[in-house]
Amino acid sequence: MFKQFDKLFGIDLGTSNTVIFEKGKGIVLNEPSVVAFDNHTGELLAAGSEAQAMIGRAPAHVDITYPLIHGVIANFDKTSKMLNYFIKKIQGRPSFLRSSQIYITVPCGITNVQKRAIEETIVHRGAKKAIAIEEPLAAALGAGLMLDEPIGHLVLDIGGGTCQVAVLSLGGIVASHTINQGGLSIDRDIMDYVKRQYNMEIGERTAEQIKMQIGTAVLTAEERSIEVRGRDLVHGLPRSIRLVSSEIYTVVNEFLDALIDAIRATLELCPPELAGDVMEQGILLCGGGALLEGIDERIRAETGVSVHRAEHPLECTALGAGLMLGVYRTKSRPLMHDTSTEEQIAVSQ
Repeated sequence: MFKQFDKLFGIDLGTSNTVIFEKGKGIVLNEPSVVAFDNHTGELLAAGSEAQAMIGRAPAHVDITYPLIHGVIANFDKTSKMLNYFIKKIQGRPSFLRSSQIYITVPCGITNVQKRAIEETIVHRGAKKAIAIEEPLAAALGAGLMLDEPIGHLVLDIGGGTCQVAVLSLGGIVASHTINQGGLSIDRDIMDYVKRQYNMEIGERTAEQIKMQIGTAVLTAEERSIEVRGRDLVHGLPRSIRLVSSEIYTVVNEFLDALIDAIRATLELCPPELAGDVMEQGILLCGGGALLEGIDERIRAETGVSVHRAEHPLECTALGAGLMLGVYRTKSRPLMHDTSTEEQIAVSQ
């Protein structure tokens, strides 16, 4: 018999974005994992979208940072305050975690010490219980896969700070591979390319817009373009240029090669039966990087395995964490779950 809690929350605490799922309501928050602090007073000025809007526009005494690096908490104090900010935003008070059970996602492969540290951060915010769950498991569950079956599934989670490849079967991770690259590294590569090729400096937000509007994993006959404004490095004056999609294709190529190598490395670790399952079931693509144009086509062409994008790639991990009510794992038993709840269709459009 499971202990009852007043509320159940699933939190996908990512390098780029934090997504919170509440049982009975669905996704209640999806905000950038960014904080803005006053260096003079130590006061938290803003978090999420409000802090992200300050990037490149704040005075020198305002420090704007991502408190997570490669999916792992780099600054516990800032992460804790960011969560408190989000909690207050969705509930109107910072105490909504009390008497709540929280499932929080973590990258696969992190140490037990790192897992406990993340759980303790949530408990210190008032939760009665916090349980860390590996992101690929949560993503697969949120995408509707039945994890307790003896069938191999390959999940590719492309986040802001990491890309995780995992083969799942019987509720556990059989093989996995993680690379410390993601959407943020693509943004940095775009910034470097513009600086090197055009002697012009652009900000993180501009690089992200370039990636979203003309970024592509495959070359197409139709070129798309975008006007980009920045600062001329020679004269120090404002300047604009026009970038085309084939340029961004060249920029993201190295990242995509590393991603495909990670898929191959993971499949090489699988027993033949599970590798056969993956060929039949295909690859589940989730995370923000799943939205890069043509990435499914590129992976399919390079690996020979069909690729399926999750219906809600940005939110399925938090959804899966929220659906873990009644989940329990022991060394001798597989992951058990109940996916009959209606919250699966409560994801915001």
